[in-house]
Amino acid sequence: MRGKATLLAGLIVAAVAIPSTAALAIDDVNTRKLERAVTVNGILQHERVFQRIANNNGGTRASGTPGYDASAAYVAQRLTAAGYAVSTQEFEFPFFQEVAPSVLAQVSPVAAPIESATLEYSGTGDVTGTVVAAGGTVVPATPEPSSASGCLPEDFVAASPTEPQVALIQRGTCTFAVKVANAVAAGYDAAVVFNEGNPGRTELLEGVTLGGPVVVPVVGVSYADGAALYEATLLGPVTVSVGTDTLSETRTTVNVLADSPKGDPGRVVVVGAHLDSVLDGPGINDNGSGSATILETAIQIAKEGKKPQQQLRFAFWGAEENGLLGSEYYVASLSDEELGTIYANLNFDMLGSPNYVRFVYDGDGSDDPDGLAGPPGSAQIEELFTDYFSDRDLATEATAFDGRSDYGPFIAAGIPAGGLFSGAEGIKTAEEAAEYGGTAGAPYDACYHQACDTITNLSTAALNELGDGVAHAVGTMARTKTGFFEDGSRMAKAPQLTAEDFDYSGSHLVR
Repeated sequence: MRGKATLLAGLIVAAVAIPSTAALAIDDVNTRKLERAVTVNGILQHERVFQRIANNNGGTRASGTPGYDASAAYVAQRLTAAGYAVSTQEFEFPFFQEVAPSVLAQVSPVAAPIESATLEYSGTGDVTGTVVAAGGTVVPATPEPSSASGCLPEDFVAASPTEPQVALIQRGTCTFAVKVANAVAAGYDAAVVFNEGNPGRTELLEGVTLGGPVVVPVVGVSYADGAALYEATLLGPVTVSVGTDTLSETRTTVNVLADSPKGDPGRVVVVGAHLDSVLDGPGINDNGSGSATILETAIQIAKEGKKPQQQLRFAFWGAEENGLLGSEYYVASLSDEELGTIYANLNFDMLGSPNYVRFVYDGDGSDDPDGLAGPPGSAQIEELFTDYFSDRDLATEATAFDGRSDYGPFIAAGIPAGGLFSGAEGIKTAEEAAEYGGTAGAPYDACYHQACDTITNLSTAALNELGDGVAHAVGTMARTKTGFFEDGSRMAKAPQLTAEDFDYSGSHLVR
């Protein structure tokens, strides 16, 4: 859950206090028939196909694999049969696979193994060399993030041209991609990146992307292990051995796009979910649940036969798990004129988490510590969801626009966005357990990004409740006549801020 660092520099909008009576201009649409038609059984029919596809293709549906190609073919076939104009948008992307776990050990002055994790797009190889700490390292760590270790080229002394050397870099401020690029430019043969050490930044540094292939081995370690290495270098030479085994190559994948035959092509609602899984599992919750739900919604809307005001474009994104690459490619491929036709983006990434919460994207920024919100119209989309659940006495929680899913490229282009999310690797609080049931202190999805994310890793209650929310939102956005704003229009101006401080590109940390 999960486009490159360039995407994360997209624009978001400062929240503006608007009276609730004026904020929501989307008119009420009766979607009860559609909600009844989008059933858990219908969603699970597609999920079973995704599971069989994974079973027949090495347990995965990741982009760049036959499992993804079969998933895309199935979705395209069902949408074509339902009467949509279906196209596939092909693009190349940097495929990455960790072939074997990384190995890191201190060789001298004391021999000891160190727990490590391969960073995404690390090079492959074995290097034994002297550790050289980057400038800007802050040990001991401060209570708040303050390290800019490795963010400037001058943070690295030129590496030895004859002896192998390993750069030691602390997390903080700039992206991991910038830090490692500076180390490689200075001639280092490998890099060890350690967590920053502030609260929430102490554990093993994993789930990190470098944004694209690099030529040297790069691993992450915890703050404690990194700080110990750093302090050892202050006393004298320290040698480590770094080993990674990875595969990086360019592969081809597709987005599947399906346009409704009716509706205003000058106002297109893009209803999106990523279709790919991670390499380690079949991805039946992440994100078979989102894909299956919007597929079933598309089929049932077509059966309903009501003419939409706006054209619907159901989008099944490829390579999301590599950094939102499919949705980023789609938005970047639009001409200025085409971009102007995109009315809104609804994003559904994980809807069946076993220990679920009904999360709604925080369109108005009211729950963001910095008051950051989505582009104009996002607040109205959030209210569309929260009002729907409130009317049914179902609680919701706000979740941030933090760059972890495919709304990112749309927000970057100033397009209103919103959606639902049932939770990933985060831990359910006692307050959430009291409100939603489930287990406090346990992940929303204990099988997130693992082989156990199978057809048994779903909450049918979540699919029922969030599936109805999807049907209501899609049906309403398709048939609303009034638009988002007080005058019935789509666009509105508001002061904008950059989102360069986002920590995520899809499910991976970038800084």
